[in-house]
Amino acid sequence: MYGCTKRDRIKNEAIRDRMGVASVEDKMRELRLRWFGHVRRRNIEAPGRRCERLAMESLRRGRGRPNKYWGEVIRQDMALLQLTKDMTLDRSVWRSRIKVEC
Repeated sequence: MYGCTKRDRIKNEAIRDRMGVASVEDKMRELRLRWFGHVRRRNIEAPGRRCERLAMESLRRGRGRPNKYWGEVIRQDMALLQLTKDMTLDRSVWRSRIKVEC
């Protein structure tokens, strides 16, 4: 599409910049935060919101490093973009803040 091959030895970032395409990591972050905003704007009794209130007591974890869970990844994404949970209520502000610029 761009006319480059592996022999040209051009970094992916340089090609993405020239083509005007955002990185996959940024697009994934945008999609996760878009879904998070959708869930937060739902009614508190909606099935997705009820799962937030579940308490996982007496859950024994296995050995080794614990797996990342969705809430932890969302917290990291929000900290990176300096967002708060209250921003999800205003859809236009939320969408403008999470949008990835190419």
